[in-house]
Parts: sequence; C-alpha cells; structure tokens
Amino acid sequence: MGALRGVLEVSNVWVRYSGSGKPAIRGVTFLVKNHGLVVITGPNGAGKTTLLETCLGLLKPFRGYVRLLGVDTRSWSFTRIRRLCSYVPQDFMKPPHESFTVRQVIAMGLAPSKYPFEPLSDTELWMVEEASRLLGIEDLLDKPIGKLSGGQQQRVFIARALVRRPKFLFLDEPFSSIDRESRGWLAKLLRWYVDSAKALALVVSHDMNPLNGLADAIIELRDGILSGVRCFRECLSLPT
Repeated sequence: MGALRGVLEVSNVWVRYSGSGKPAIRGVTFLVKNHGLVVITGPNGAGKTTLLETCLGLLKPFRGYVRLLGVDTRSWSFTRIRRLCSYVPQDFMKPPHESFTVRQVIAMGLAPSKYPFEPLSDTELWMVEEASRLLGIEDLLDKPIGKLSGGQQQRVFIARALVRRPKFLFLDEPFSSIDRESRGWLAKLLRWYVDSAKALALVVSHDMNPLNGLADAIIELRDGILSGVRCFRECLSLPT
C-alpha cells in the first residue's frame, strides 16, 4: 500500500496499554483528507477513547503510525500538541480547577503555564469573552467552576478548547453531561466551528442522535477493530 496523504492519516495502528497483553486497537487504518466533523462510535470497551488519544498523540502505537499534517505524532512534543490541538476528555474536571473562575479556566486554553496567575491582555480578554458567548456562558465568567452544574462545566471546558481556534479538536463524549435540548445545539455549534475555522473535529460519542445529518463521516469500532465506516461528505477514505 502506498503512503496515504491527508490532515489525519492512521495507518495499520495497533495500541496496547502498558502491562496489558491484548491490544486495545488492532490494525485500524483510515485517512481524513480535509477538515470536517468525524465521529468515532461503538459499544463500551470498543477502544473509542484509546483511538482518539492515539490520534491526538497522547498514546503511541507499537505498530503502524498516526500522522497529523503529514508528521508522525510519535515525534511530537507535548508543546506542539498543545499548539495545534485542543482536547476535552470525558473526565474533564480535575483539581484545582474547581476553585478557579470560569474566566480563569477558559483563559488556561490560551497558555496553560501562564494562567490563571497572570493578567490577561485586552486581546486575550476579548478571546475569552468571545469563547464564553459561543457556549452561552458569558453570565458565568466570574463564578467558581466548582459551583456549576455538570452541563455548565462541560460548556466551560469546550469554551477553553475553542478559545485558541485550534485546527484539531478532540472531544470525548461531549454530550454526556448536558440535557437533550442542548445536545442538538452543541452539535450544530461543532458543525459551524469546523466549517468556519476549516478545522477537523474528531468526536467520540455513543449517542449519534445529536450528530445525525451533521457528521461528515462515522467510524465504527468493535473490540478494537474498525467494523464500519459511513461517509456523508468527501472527507474520509479507506485504503483500496
């Protein structure tokens, strides 16, 4: 098979956790050719989060490779990952975040080593406020995040991910903590974002209802193996 080319290239990827015998991901291959909204779905234990974190470069395959913008992610530093990518994990609430204000948490998406301990410039203040408006949380900017509901916290961490307008957005179960009505609204926001920023959003979700008619492609996993792919726009391809 010749070399694949695209914004995200996953080639014969095998991944196992340290100390584990059975691979969590086995021989997964696909190519995302341009920006879009791509969903990874499948039953519990299928390897969805493992594949997402491997595409992001947080996990390294022991066989095969992942390339973002043509560069093997095994060679990426954490600084480079943070510069190009934003990630909202499913378990997004980590101490000491709960004592920070919403404004401080969103600002950490700009430069995590700098904030919340240094003042924001006027431009940075605008960027934080703009991200809060996108997620409908501008009235919560001065509240401690630990006082918010799970759904409100989810919006805060998505705003933190979007504040730099990254080219790669990775989200693990972003609809899990929000109400049914807000899920559709958030899915439409993600669709708008990938189109306006010419970005790639890779989303893990067991609930496909909010994304129906909005996703460019759906990757289905089962027991660590790619069990199916559905493409609705010219965004993703498989090797022939």
